[in-house]
Amino acid sequence: MEIKKTAMAGTLESSDAQVTVEPGEGGIELLIESSVMHQYGRRIRTVVLETLDRLEVTSGRVTIFDKGALDCTIKARVECAVYRSNGITEQLPWGGVIR
Repeated sequence: MEIKKTAMAGTLESSDAQVTVEPGEGGIELLIESSVMHQYGRRIRTVVLETLDRLEVTSGRVTIFDKGALDCTIKARVECAVYRSNGITEQLPWGGVIR
């Protein structure tokens, strides 16, 4: 799946993450700002990249503003932003359905 237009999911509330995806050229550009970056930055990066890989996203700019979100929240926000960028709003294959 490609990122067709800029889209956002999530909030800046505590225990959430705001994810913005934008079209890019050649590869994934990932920017993470997190209140728990020193403790969980590598894990956040891994979760985002694994989720993009499952969605078969190979190019784009992804910006994450994390406020202590759990892995499942980060995955859901990334999935939602990618789907929104493609105009997909119905019959979404959430979570474990995506391979």
